[in-house]
Amino acid sequence: MTKAGGGRHPSEQHGVVFPRGSDGRRSTTAVGRAVVADALRAVDPTGSRAAEQETNWRSGYLVHFRRLVESGLHRGDDAVAIARAGADALLSRMVVRAAGEDVALSRWSGGPLPGTAELGGSAEPETELALPYRGKRLRGDDLRRQLDTWVQAGVVEPTVPDAVGRVLDHPEWLRLDGRVVAVLGAAAEMGPLGPLLAWGARVAAVDLPRHAIWSRVLDTARGAAGRVLVPGLATTPDPATSGVDLLSDAPRIAAWLADVAGDDQIVIGDYVYADGATNVRVSVAVDVLTSRLIADRPDTALAFLATPTDVFAVPAETVRASVEAYEARPRSAKLLGRPLRTLSGGRLLRRAYVPGSDPGINDSLVPQQGPNYALAKRLQRWRATAARRDGRLVSMNVAPPTRTRSVVKNRALAAAYAGAHRFGVEVFEPATSNVLMAALLVHDLNTGGGPAHPQPWQDEAYAAVHGGLWRTAYAPRSLLGLAALLGAPAARR
Repeated sequence: MTKAGGGRHPSEQHGVVFPRGSDGRRSTTAVGRAVVADALRAVDPTGSRAAEQETNWRSGYLVHFRRLVESGLHRGDDAVAIARAGADALLSRMVVRAAGEDVALSRWSGGPLPGTAELGGSAEPETELALPYRGKRLRGDDLRRQLDTWVQAGVVEPTVPDAVGRVLDHPEWLRLDGRVVAVLGAAAEMGPLGPLLAWGARVAAVDLPRHAIWSRVLDTARGAAGRVLVPGLATTPDPATSGVDLLSDAPRIAAWLADVAGDDQIVIGDYVYADGATNVRVSVAVDVLTSRLIADRPDTALAFLATPTDVFAVPAETVRASVEAYEARPRSAKLLGRPLRTLSGGRLLRRAYVPGSDPGINDSLVPQQGPNYALAKRLQRWRATAARRDGRLVSMNVAPPTRTRSVVKNRALAAAYAGAHRFGVEVFEPATSNVLMAALLVHDLNTGGGPAHPQPWQDEAYAAVHGGLWRTAYAPRSLLGLAALLGAPAARR
């Protein structure tokens, strides 16, 4: 994923913060461990106790986040119970730092509404879906063929061509008439701001009050066809006066969105990201904003991008494809794999699934991203699961591994991405990812969230663009080090 506007958040001690413990410290470990334990308690008491007793959360969190998925597979109600309990546990612990004191999120009040600037681009709206890919813009049959190629290569799930194909068949959907899409993290590389404005949509852009951010956002808007609503001090868009801080202003922004949307349906698009613990803080702020808007506007729709570096249940057909890839690997790979697994204690080049698993568990968590990243992204999945069960319109799609700034600045991840193709994993460029995922958002908003499924994990697996992480022969974490080793020379260039 990518930063919502780039750069570290301006302050670590304002707005939404972690609570102080008995020692006076704001411990992210204590909160993360307790939230996972609470999420599992009713469904998996043994797993709950294991999380509570974990002594090394920084590295030990991986098994517990996997268990959050595994424990929800027995019945659909179990997954929903975990989602509700986990989200409630996190929101009940986090607090707001204001006027020198900590208060509960339920007491968080907003100030006066910010001013609104509106900018309409001068371009004609694009009336056909066109996907930038390797120097070309793929349309129509060319795009359909590329989608089929990705399916054959195991880069996307077979339902992706179905969903994108419907958008190709209905180009009138691209304008999203009758809706205002609130793009939270407007400058995010993975966000849909550019495609939506190119297609003529109406967008409320929310990001930090930073000149560099708004210069990019407003330049994008001026060259597009849609209209962008901007919170700030001026009535005309200006990089110097635009922007708000969700950490401090979530209730105020919720009220602002309800006001500027008028009679249109609001779609809350959560594309925020920050480093470390602030990622959890800003995700909680967005969740508060979401709850306030839903209370005021019950028809509010929700949109998220799930990171591919997480744990997902996957269909039996996906398991079979991975098992077949493992069995068909070349003789050289078999000869190399055996000693590597022995020398590494079984950590390297492990098969991805137990043959015959239905569903299988794809564990693509990356230790370098840490437990705070995992918790922030899991909160979004929990909210999507609960909202779907409540009958709300939700778009939650698994996005591909992408060369965003936040990824490539980490040398180990940049090297792993550079070497990933050797294991059947395709890493996308941001321009391809954000248009493809925006097309899936358009599909979901125009089809009631896509097909209905009996189990929440099946909703997540539908139209997943995982880049090959679900269908590669090896468990993703078991090939991370080798991919980084093989990709290091290219990453340094």
